Amino acid sequence: MTLDLPLIWAGVLAVAVLLYVVLDGFDLGIGILFPFAADSRERDTMMAAIAPVWDGNETWLVLGGGGLMIAFPTAYAILMPAFYLPVILMLMGLILRGVAFEFRLHGGRRGKPFWTAAFFGGSLLAALAQGCVLGGFIQGVKVADDRFIGQPLDWATPYTLVVALGLVAGYVLLGGGWLVVKAEGPLHDRARGWMQKAAVAVGVILAAVSIATLFIHPVVALRWGVGPQGLDQLRLLPLLPIPMMGLVGLMMAFFGARSREAHTHAPLIGAFLAFLSGYVGLAVGFMPFVVPYAVTYEQAASSPQALTLMLIGVGILLPFILGYSAWVYWIFRGKVASGAGYH
Repeated sequence: MTLDLPLIWAGVLAVAVLLYVVLDGFDLGIGILFPFAADSRERDTMMAAIAPVWDGNETWLVLGGGGLMIAFPTAYAILMPAFYLPVILMLMGLILRGVAFEFRLHGGRRGKPFWTAAFFGGSLLAALAQGCVLGGFIQGVKVADDRFIGQPLDWATPYTLVVALGLVAGYVLLGGGWLVVKAEGPLHDRARGWMQKAAVAVGVILAAVSIATLFIHPVVALRWGVGPQGLDQLRLLPLLPIPMMGLVGLMMAFFGARSREAHTHAPLIGAFLAFLSGYVGLAVGFMPFVVPYAVTYEQAASSPQALTLMLIGVGILLPFILGYSAWVYWIFRGKVASGAGYH
């Protein structure tokens, strides 16, 4: 029996991207929430809540982007020219955010507000850029002879903007959920309010994007049982657990955030479920394509020898990364004291 190496690598990259989105998502969400904190002390606490884990969370972006380039070079060669601008903006945002994270600690009376604004701006820019890449990917790219033939701004459409705003709202939902788990006192109460507003925004935007996607991609609509002849219940019914999981997740986030219990994890778990639902829904709509309806993961894959060699390396390193990440989250599992700062 031979291993389906392209499928294994598609699974590895899919998991890496999902882990990046939900883990670095709450980091970005907390940065986006910076302007809504009561004062500098609350922002110090928010930063301390993510200080032990934020840089480790970005490991998954490296694995996702680097793995795509090496395991599926054809897809990488098509997608990168299509999204050069938002990818560059995303990297600029992440760099600005990382610099601001360290420099804010040492900023004086005039420097600290600047780096506070930079941390917010970098987080928001990275989130919007990622949303533009996601929206442009769902919308589709123009491909001929395994190369991108469209224009650099093909991704810039109202649909993509709505997806980007939805991702920002989703990151705020994750960030609020993390603060509900980690924060105490007034910041904890404020985070619960942020979560409730974000859950409503995510629900509305997710519904709008889902409906719009059915019109943009007739093939996706057919996969979900929506065609010219109406609903195909045989196709739709097996897929209903996916949107139901998202609905349950948003309800857990909203109603869990209304609870005044100090140690509740339900809102954060609900946010994770909402993201997982959207992610699985995308997989249903686009598998086995890594470039929507143009190139499959098998067509885009590297040679079996290259995939085997890389899989050995990932098989050795991945358990260490997972183990270290789990250990860090366990060690720093407690609440962050009110007024705590990053040192």
